[in-house]
Amino acid sequence: MTEWPRTILHADMDAFYAAVEQRDHPEWRGKPVIVGGTSKRGVVATASYEARAFGVHSAQPGTIARRLCPDGIFVAPRMDVYVAVSQRIQAIFADFTPEVEALSLDEAFLDVSASRLVFGDGPAIAQRIRERVRAETGLTISIGVASSKFVAKVASDLDKPDGLVVVAPGDERAFLRPLPAQRLWGAGKRTQALLGAHGIRTIGDVQDLGQASLRSIVGEHAASHFAQLAVGDDARAVIPDREAKSISHETTFEDDVLDLEVARAVLLSLAESVGSRLRKHELRAMTVKLKLRWAPFETVSRQQSLEAATDDDLVLYRGAAALFDKCMRASDGTRGIRLLGIAATGLVPAAGGARQAMLFTEVDTARDAEKSTSLLRAMDAIRKRFGTDAVGHGSAQLGDRHRHKGRP
Repeated sequence: MTEWPRTILHADMDAFYAAVEQRDHPEWRGKPVIVGGTSKRGVVATASYEARAFGVHSAQPGTIARRLCPDGIFVAPRMDVYVAVSQRIQAIFADFTPEVEALSLDEAFLDVSASRLVFGDGPAIAQRIRERVRAETGLTISIGVASSKFVAKVASDLDKPDGLVVVAPGDERAFLRPLPAQRLWGAGKRTQALLGAHGIRTIGDVQDLGQASLRSIVGEHAASHFAQLAVGDDARAVIPDREAKSISHETTFEDDVLDLEVARAVLLSLAESVGSRLRKHELRAMTVKLKLRWAPFETVSRQQSLEAATDDDLVLYRGAAALFDKCMRASDGTRGIRLLGIAATGLVPAAGGARQAMLFTEVDTARDAEKSTSLLRAMDAIRKRFGTDAVGHGSAQLGDRHRHKGRP
């Protein structure tokens, strides 16, 4: 019997939003379903595997997706439904271990090392999770089982959809060897080009390369990082998210996003979803938080206190966009974005609280605040009836600093 020093699972729902839509609309099963991108300003949130065969992917402008897949079924996102399903899935994870690090609505790391005596070994736990997810949600989930986060993540990607891939301790080097070097976390387009120019195309090539040669190609820090990953050496712990109650919305891109205008369009869409949910639950937020993941896996979180509690989409967007700009200025401009998220925290009841309203300009009068609230409610009603892409904020309302092309 294999002795596991620790057992890490990476669980990843298969084409999550699209799979929920196909589940709820049986007539769409087996057909190309594209969530989002239903208007000129909309971007694709996710696409079913049938749609991906046409080249459709997340963060793609809807106009391009429609050109690639003219017979695709385009549907507006139903975030409340996806959040509810995600909570059900997270509850299943929690039944097996409290050590759950949620990466997004549809993806998480689990450390089940302490659960093995109760539920069996890692593969057995993974299989039980897969069976419960299917039975309780009607959806499929792919899981990688390994002794480290990196190897578990790679494993979960290799047999999608509905896959289970196990890498036993001691097998990491052989498992990784034939895979392309781009699978290494941090190997972006620039690094791939550098490695490719030296004939390094697989992780096995990195394994065989001496440290001195690797340092001469990618530098000392990156050489140490890639050399460790190439043999499956990743000691990072699973970090459970025990953050206080918040309302959040995020999206993981299947293809890295390099276009900052696309990223800002996604941020605005996220802010609209968060603002709508705040108003639905009659809450306002004192703080806006940005979550940004650079490809392949470096995640940063930044937050900013607001002048007053708000449920205004544009206030949330402006706060998140300012944080986004700071993050991008600190980067080298060549790294793709894998995930964007916005969270509204410091929640207070809407009734009786001061409201920061900036929908038209800097408004501080009760009359303008009431006008702002009425318009936001009207937009909510339109979206509820005709879909989330039916109405949105115009570029004139976003402010000049977010209209230009290129780096912030």
